[in-house]
Amino acid sequence: MEAEKKRRREEGMRGSNVSKVFYSRSYHPIQAGSIDGTDILPHDRAIYRAHLCSSAGLYDPHGDRKAVGDPYCTLFVGRLSPSTDEESLRKAMSEYGRVKNMRLVRHIVTGASCGYAFVEYETEREMRRAYEYAHHKIIDDRKIIVDYNRQQLMPGWIPRRLGGGLGGVKESGQLRFGGRDRPFQAPLSEIPYEDLKKLGIPPPPEGHYMTRYQVPSPPRRSSHNSREDSPHVHGRPDDREELNSRRKRRRSSFDRDDSTPRDYKNREDTPHRHRRTPDGDVSTHKGYKNTEDSLPRRRTRDREDRHLRRKRSDDRDDSSHRDHRSHTEYAHQHKKQSASRDYIS
Repeated sequence: MEAEKKRRREEGMRGSNVSKVFYSRSYHPIQAGSIDGTDILPHDRAIYRAHLCSSAGLYDPHGDRKAVGDPYCTLFVGRLSPSTDEESLRKAMSEYGRVKNMRLVRHIVTGASCGYAFVEYETEREMRRAYEYAHHKIIDDRKIIVDYNRQQLMPGWIPRRLGGGLGGVKESGQLRFGGRDRPFQAPLSEIPYEDLKKLGIPPPPEGHYMTRYQVPSPPRRSSHNSREDSPHVHGRPDDREELNSRRKRRRSSFDRDDSTPRDYKNREDTPHRHRRTPDGDVSTHKGYKNTEDSLPRRRTRDREDRHLRRKRSDDRDDSSHRDHRSHTEYAHQHKKQSASRDYIS
């Protein structure tokens, strides 16, 4: 009875997964050739070739000298029109952020466009914005696809020219699944966990399937790198440059509002400060030219600002106390004068 209930429950779960999909986190050529990610045998020669390159380590994803820039800020743009050039592509992708670098891949002999490009943005937030909203955008009468830089960020990646890759068209007979354009379908049959484990293929994430309308998140930096860039992790503002600009704006607005006797904007009038060199000697420098001591200077500046604010509050308290005392003395004197007039009369 328990086995029968378990079987019915599994059948019900499979029935509810008809329209569900999932995306691959790592690349395996045999799994990429399967529509539901559960095949254990390759079904074309290109998959054999890709599996050979993967198992023998014949492809180095970091060996491309032209692949420069930050991979976490770089997007892959595919299915471009042959008439699309660098200028039109930069103009279209600049709608989502500041484009730092762009490489339109061309044929080494003819110089014609190969139909795909790599676009690097200034920040990771701008890259994610373009990743979410530029997918299926129309550029030169072509619907493009946008994906993250799988060549450098996806473990086990094998390119299309070696039988791997993702996507494709039905006419080619070499469709590859698991990507953003063609995700895996949730399996409706029994999953061969043992066979997948022997081949090193990750099994489908049962209970964690997605819909076609959900956007898969690109990989994030490791905790070490993200901590260097920002104190915020996992979807929060992690752009160090933007955070620094916000802090500068706040400090500049405070300097404008606060009429302090010392002018922090004039670096020539700032007092000499002391810092300790790597040799242990104490040296004197002027202004804020050395960025290594920005944190001690900031703490000193915050301490001075707190002292000035405290001093002003004390001055206000003293003035209010003097006003109250003068008012009290005047009232007492007026009372004495009125009492003397009553006594005389």
